[in-house]
Amino acid sequence: MKRWLRLVLATLLVLLVLAALRCLPHASLRAQVASSTAVFDAKDRLLRLTLASDQQYRLWTPLEQIAPNFREALLLHEDRWFRWHPGVNPQGLLRAALATYGDGARQGGSTITMQLARLKYDLNTRTKLGKLRQIACALWLEARYSKHDIVETEINLLPYGQNIQGVGAASLVYFGKTPDQLTLAESLALVLIPQSPAARAPDGAEPASLRTARLRLFADWLVQHPQARSVAELMAAPLHFRALEQLPFAAPHLSNALLAQAGHETAIHTTLDSALQRLLEERIRSYVKHESRIGVVNASAMLVDTRDLSVKALVGSADFFNDAIAGQVNGGFAKRSPGSALKPFLYALAMDQGLIHPLSVLKDAPTAFGPFAPENFDGNFVGPISAHDALIRSRNIPAVSLAARLSQPDFYDFLKLAGISQLASREHYGLALTLGGGEVTMEEMIRLYAMLANRGLLRELRYRRDDPPDAGVRLLSEEASFMVRDILKDNPRPDEVAAQTASRLPVAWKTGTSWGFRDAWTAGLFGPYALVVWVGNFDGSGNPAFVGVQVAAPLFFEIVDAIEAQQPSLSEPAWRIPANLVRVKVCTASGDLPNSDCSQTSSTWFIPGKSPIRLSSVHRRVWVNLQTGRQACPGDSPASIKSEVYEFWPSDLQRLFAQAGMPRRRPPLAGNCTQALNGSGVPPTITSPLSGATYTLRAARLGKESVPLSANADADVHAVYWFVGDNFVATSTPGTTLQWAPPGSGRYVLRVVDDHGRADTRELRVELTQ
Repeated sequence: MKRWLRLVLATLLVLLVLAALRCLPHASLRAQVASSTAVFDAKDRLLRLTLASDQQYRLWTPLEQIAPNFREALLLHEDRWFRWHPGVNPQGLLRAALATYGDGARQGGSTITMQLARLKYDLNTRTKLGKLRQIACALWLEARYSKHDIVETEINLLPYGQNIQGVGAASLVYFGKTPDQLTLAESLALVLIPQSPAARAPDGAEPASLRTARLRLFADWLVQHPQARSVAELMAAPLHFRALEQLPFAAPHLSNALLAQAGHETAIHTTLDSALQRLLEERIRSYVKHESRIGVVNASAMLVDTRDLSVKALVGSADFFNDAIAGQVNGGFAKRSPGSALKPFLYALAMDQGLIHPLSVLKDAPTAFGPFAPENFDGNFVGPISAHDALIRSRNIPAVSLAARLSQPDFYDFLKLAGISQLASREHYGLALTLGGGEVTMEEMIRLYAMLANRGLLRELRYRRDDPPDAGVRLLSEEASFMVRDILKDNPRPDEVAAQTASRLPVAWKTGTSWGFRDAWTAGLFGPYALVVWVGNFDGSGNPAFVGVQVAAPLFFEIVDAIEAQQPSLSEPAWRIPANLVRVKVCTASGDLPNSDCSQTSSTWFIPGKSPIRLSSVHRRVWVNLQTGRQACPGDSPASIKSEVYEFWPSDLQRLFAQAGMPRRRPPLAGNCTQALNGSGVPPTITSPLSGATYTLRAARLGKESVPLSANADADVHAVYWFVGDNFVATSTPGTTLQWAPPGSGRYVLRVVDDHGRADTRELRVELTQ
């Protein structure tokens, strides 16, 4: 008898060893389980849950991130002796065997470790050999792993119907919350569903069998926790479950981008605000639908909190699922021409280099910068214009003129320092870079606008909650950032009706329109947010309607108004005036310090020691001989002269004033004397030929082909005289063009002299070709 018993035990031992060999692990339990990845917003609301590599919704969740109620209820219901047995519970196995093979009533006796072995190694435990293998694997798992790892893995493999496994995925699918937020009723339900997923897996309403089992388990729970009677009434209420088809698919462009970088992460916690994300999506969808009549089919937008550079919303396209507009392309990361949307940073750079202050007067007149002769968007010129108005009205000529005067860094270097990627060479763009010749992404643009809110510090955007705050790199001074933002706040809303219900918060904003009407932009700051909106087509096709102020700005302000309505307590962060910034009075006409003859002054911001400072020379007092009507001479009788104040504008600006119907009164002709009683004035300026240019003429047409000569002069100049070397060529009026035919190739020195004896010179090179 003993020999027979030893033989049976030896046989069982061999079978157990052979069975255990099938479940020898090669790595940690966690590493052997494929996991989904969950993407959450800043408040842990689910944005996306991916499938694991085996096409299961299974989100690996550490044991410590699961509600204690669930963990305790699982042990109470499945394996009360889990913490003490070696993987199998002999008493439970014996009771199950007697019930199954005695009276035929099948009863489970598996421990949690045995259940893990069955799930993990896909064992058929309905046969005696399968049960032996299960026991062997359970013993091996207990010998190899801690109790913590075993129950953690079991919880993450529990079947919940369809292709849902693990309490992490089940909690998100059925209740829309992470498992650490489960209520007691929800925990009990999720403990019970794996016993019979086919019968108990919910689809909206709670199955009756699940509710009955849940209340029965709650009765067992009360034995351990009598204080839970206080929630008995709540426990009796049916639970509401969400269907698998209701899993969110939110913020798809950003979710895709972060998932592509995720690697083996199981959870990505973003900085997105789901409410703001939905708001932007709804406003864009509604706007595109309404404006489809003019060919608007696509738009993108990004919203950033400038306080910590967290991205609160990103809408990459108007419709992610619309193949006709390439909806899955992420407009937030696409390179597009910014048009004039980057001009604010050019002006800030000019302020930092002491070229302008907000009321410095710039010239908006036909101007050639070498071979580059830019035009304004409207094709017109307004003459003298303050830097403040030139930026708000997006005049091109003043902007290019400023760009030409920048030193180190120039605008190209600034954009490189700002992290604008994929820029071609400096020579490729030239001064056209000022007008949108380069390409930027929405992400790059919004960082620049956020820099204005952060006093000139450029910081990295934060897409993930665990991204550390960036200390930033200073690219602009506090003073320049403040002044440019202050200018942009004066930019009026484009729609009169909406302006009547304008934002209660100041909005500092700017538009941009790319060449060929391919891209329409509006970017700006309001409250704590930076917002950038783009309207266009991903295939680069143009549309005359794609003008920033006409199609992007209305959408921009719709979003601004909607956010203010959603967040009525929204306020602007404290914006103190930089210590090294003062207010000064300047002559309104010139932007310079007012002289005694300036009749109108304005107040502007000024950086002491940096902003340009000089005495205004536009208003000058002229002494006039009453008898001749000319300027007075030193020997004229005091009784025959009087003084009058005139505005002295260069001849090209005088012409623009006249074209606009606002001609300026010109000073009288010079008197018949070598030295006038009035001041010296401003010498003329040669505008053609271009400085440093080489003109190529055909030898066969020598004497017939000519070079244009033109010069601007002070307001009191009525005639200019042209010389080549010492030879007189011709007389002309300021601003008019005359033609000069060079006699041959070589270098020539051109000189223009006004009727007051003031002069300008320029060297010209002429080459001949066959």
